[in-house]
Amino acid sequence: MCNSAASVRHPYAPGETPPAYREPEDAGATPGGTGEAGGASDDGDAAAVRRRRKGGYPPLPEPLPLPVIDNHSHFDFREGSVEVSISEALDAAGAAGVRGAVQVGTDLASSRFTAAVVEQDARLLGAVALHPNEAPLLAGAGTLDDALSEIELLASGERVRALGETGLDYFRTGEEGRGSQLSSFRSHIDIAKRLGKALQIHDRDAHDDVVKTLLADGAPDRVVLHCFSGGADLARTCNEQGWYMSFAGTVTFKNAENLREALLVADPALVLTETDAPFLTPHPHRGRPNASYAVPYTVRAMAGILDTPLDALCARLTANTEAVYGNWD
Repeated sequence: MCNSAASVRHPYAPGETPPAYREPEDAGATPGGTGEAGGASDDGDAAAVRRRRKGGYPPLPEPLPLPVIDNHSHFDFREGSVEVSISEALDAAGAAGVRGAVQVGTDLASSRFTAAVVEQDARLLGAVALHPNEAPLLAGAGTLDDALSEIELLASGERVRALGETGLDYFRTGEEGRGSQLSSFRSHIDIAKRLGKALQIHDRDAHDDVVKTLLADGAPDRVVLHCFSGGADLARTCNEQGWYMSFAGTVTFKNAENLREALLVADPALVLTETDAPFLTPHPHRGRPNASYAVPYTVRAMAGILDTPLDALCARLTANTEAVYGNWD
């Protein structure tokens, strides 16, 4: 049985980092890192993340005028010395006008975590999957089929509403691993369709093959391109197919004109927002660890790009998110 969502607004002050996210005074100056977004990383990747961090978590933004939902976050990923409970994380998010989130799995461990934690707080729904960079590792160990069977079992839970994040990643995995990535992706598509779940896609440097696979296999009714990374052409394809585009903090980056062009082209009924926390923190706090409470930085930037009233965009984002995942409470 889920606990009811918090009804009392916690007294967090905009402009200050929420208390639970502050580094202990005796912690080192450089926070640690979990790794590259969406998958386990080796020690070199973790060191690279630590070098990129430019301080602790960002300050709480002004709350949004209407609540929105973070449709992709990793609450089990830890940054540095900070350990934040699910309740604390969602309380801080609520103080910023973010009333719920989708906790996303990337391997068996995080998918098991997801299936358990969504039963503990009504502000969370879940997605479970094997990240594309996990697939070659499992295939090499001869355990991919068994892992996919467990993912299907975990995905059958009522509060697990999506298969994700799955897809293709040609940045981290070379030619030798693409066959197992594709096999895993196609299995997730099949599971999503059979269970009537949404599909959250990780697409890195693989736009053409992601689209080709979805069209060849037949996409589920609800498809989300998580952390949308294409341009206007991919946005037009999503419009044609009815696929949702989820914009993260990357849309605020100075070098991301292609994402802003895509947002302007995207059908407003197919636009979502996310953090991918603890990664992809929006400007002006890029390089610092991310959290669901930082969604308003991205949403305000989106409203500016679209030249649309902030409250209207918030209402649209929430309606779109619920169209994909259903109701939270």
